[in-house]
Amino acid sequence: MKAVTEISAAQALVDQLIVNGVDHIFCVPGESYLAVLDACYERDVKLTVCRNEAGAAMMADAYGKATGRPGICFVTRGPGAANAFAGVHIAQHDSTPMILFIGQIERTNRERGAFQEVDYRAMFGGQTKWTAEIDDGARMAEYVSRAFHVAMGGRPGPVALALPKDMLEERVAPVACPAAATIETAPGAEAMAQLAQMIEAAERPLFVLGGARWDEAASRKMMEWARAFDMPVATSYRRLPLFDPLHDCYAGDLGLAANPKLVARAKGSDLFVLVGGRLGEIPSQGYKLFDIPAPQTRFVHVYPQAEEFGRVYAPALAIHASPKPFVDALTKLAAPSAIRWAKETRAAHQDYLDFSRSFTPSAEVDLAQIMIWLSDNLPEDAIICNGAGNYASWIHRYFRFRRYGSHFAPTSATMGYGVPAACAIQRLYPQRLVVSLNGDGDFLMNGQEFATAVQYDLPIVVVVCDNASYGTIRMHQERNYPARVIGTDLKNPDFAAYARAFGGFGVRVERTADFPEAFAAARASGRPSIIHLMIDPDRISPAANLSAIRADALARG
Repeated sequence: MKAVTEISAAQALVDQLIVNGVDHIFCVPGESYLAVLDACYERDVKLTVCRNEAGAAMMADAYGKATGRPGICFVTRGPGAANAFAGVHIAQHDSTPMILFIGQIERTNRERGAFQEVDYRAMFGGQTKWTAEIDDGARMAEYVSRAFHVAMGGRPGPVALALPKDMLEERVAPVACPAAATIETAPGAEAMAQLAQMIEAAERPLFVLGGARWDEAASRKMMEWARAFDMPVATSYRRLPLFDPLHDCYAGDLGLAANPKLVARAKGSDLFVLVGGRLGEIPSQGYKLFDIPAPQTRFVHVYPQAEEFGRVYAPALAIHASPKPFVDALTKLAAPSAIRWAKETRAAHQDYLDFSRSFTPSAEVDLAQIMIWLSDNLPEDAIICNGAGNYASWIHRYFRFRRYGSHFAPTSATMGYGVPAACAIQRLYPQRLVVSLNGDGDFLMNGQEFATAVQYDLPIVVVVCDNASYGTIRMHQERNYPARVIGTDLKNPDFAAYARAFGGFGVRVERTADFPEAFAAARASGRPSIIHLMIDPDRISPAANLSAIRADALARG
């Protein structure tokens, strides 16, 4: 019998990644997993080498959001893993499939307080679907296969696997292991029949779309169904591209700073159907939308993980299903004999249209007008990436996402996400326009990844909204401690010069009218670029000024 040629455990790992369709790895190189990097040599896997592990993990998250397959991130032990934690937290909150591989100390040195030693089960256990350490190189294929199944199954999420340095160098027999498949859960006939009865009886229904495990076909079918039933449909926090905002049935975004008329419509609904998402703190408007645990409306929750049902709100009907098969089943329902809510659907859409184009002009640079210009002038397949900060409220309100998969932003509101996400998405879609929108404090959380964009010739357009403060925190500060400003002011660099220092294109904008020309110049440069927007610090949100917030707080004593 011919002897089986052994390979290293690191090679077995890379083989299993390739079997599962991995074509891209995001990493910061580390001595602890050099064997894996060597196993990637001359293999058909692209590496994006980042400048910080937080950026690498966020890139993996964005890749997982875009593809529905786990984004892959490799980091070194100790501080490298700690830096990556923010990206894992994002993936957990956003239900993003992701696998974080962490270099680990040699097995023989465990529990000696070895160099950069960490117990990763303790570190990541509460933020992942599964955290493990691979002790035996012969089980590499088994562990990696399980990681893919766990990351994609049910409610998707992150998995962390620690890789002892000496284990990676073990010689093992190659193991043939098939690629993990996404298992879709279809709704039962009885549940769909009950939903049909509830729709038939409703006077003021509202559907809300959120979560993960959608695709373009499901989004399109949902829009077709909504038109047939004349059903008002809203999107959950940072899930705007799930439904065309110019569709006659679109009611708006049930997220931060939501349209008060939409919030009132949701509270007044007699049938509230949440498809694919969780009714967490933001979409529930601080858990004030409905009574807990028994909502004052008939609440229908469609979700691919049973453990989520009744976690906060007890549903009148729980449907254990992922979005795609649920929408397929939904399209088979017969429309009601009388659609009593048609007038309300028209009103809901008009409310959205009015809200998304109404603004009070501000001096010099007006973010509302700039977001509207971007919405009206970018290609429909352009992609927006952003992190967290009050500047994002202008995106949610004014930018109309016309295509599925055109917005990447963390529902955990993690700062520093925009630039790493833009790098990952531009690597994935080199022919599409990718724009990263950022606040000033937000940008400098991971602005070093602009160097990654330069290194890989990624022509992302980065817009930095500079109001010289941690604006969101300043807003809350003025509400709670008016006129007692401490810890929220920022002294910023010249961000346009920052771009040029890295080898990119940079331009400063101090008037709204100059933005279109600056944006055109950034695109024409063909290089990664930064547009430095000088924002009035007083204009803290589309609906409020800091001075007014302060005056109101002082008046209240």
